[in-house]
Amino acid sequence: MNRRKKHFAKIRAKEIRRKPPTKAQKRNQMSIYLKNMARYKHSQLKSKSYDEIQKLFDKEMKRVNTFVDMNSEVVKGSETRTEESSKRAGDELESDKSKKQKIDEHVEAKKDNDLEEEEMKNHMEIVQDKEEIAIDAIPLAIKPPMIVEYKIVKEGQKGFYRLIRADGCSKGYSSMIRMLQGIDREDLETLLKLVKEKHGINRPVDEYEIVL
Repeated sequence: MNRRKKHFAKIRAKEIRRKPPTKAQKRNQMSIYLKNMARYKHSQLKSKSYDEIQKLFDKEMKRVNTFVDMNSEVVKGSETRTEESSKRAGDELESDKSKKQKIDEHVEAKKDNDLEEEEMKNHMEIVQDKEEIAIDAIPLAIKPPMIVEYKIVKEGQKGFYRLIRADGCSKGYSSMIRMLQGIDREDLETLLKLVKEKHGINRPVDEYEIVL
């Protein structure tokens, strides 16, 4: 149970990490960066909106990406080269981030697979196939014997149908609808055959017989 709890805790933590940050979380992260790197005070950022903080953050990131060392041989007056350099730096940064993320996901997936494999081994029991084992199969359902006779029993003005099967068992139904709900198509065809054999071409007189 402890291993299962740790396993599912890792899965939940992984799902939380994969969720994109909310707007409030982004604002908090940008504010922390501006306070630490750009020397902004808390009072200056507290009254600003999310869009204003985003502009300040983008401005600082642009300064970082376009920074040129004084000792470098890059021509200062070439704006085109500066933009291309910053773009390449941003692409390389994104590429490094994506590579690192892929490596982390691969390591986490490998750890999860190893944990699942170890847990499965603990719950598995290997049984050697030394001899055959006979299993007695029990059918889920047994169809009752065929209908061999029917009777119409009347009690006063009311009547009901009674179906008698080959094993001597019988069952009564208060109406035709209830009887149809209790038998299948094969029983219905057998009952129709019995009614035709009894009456032939003559029309029954009793109303219950007419219904049949």
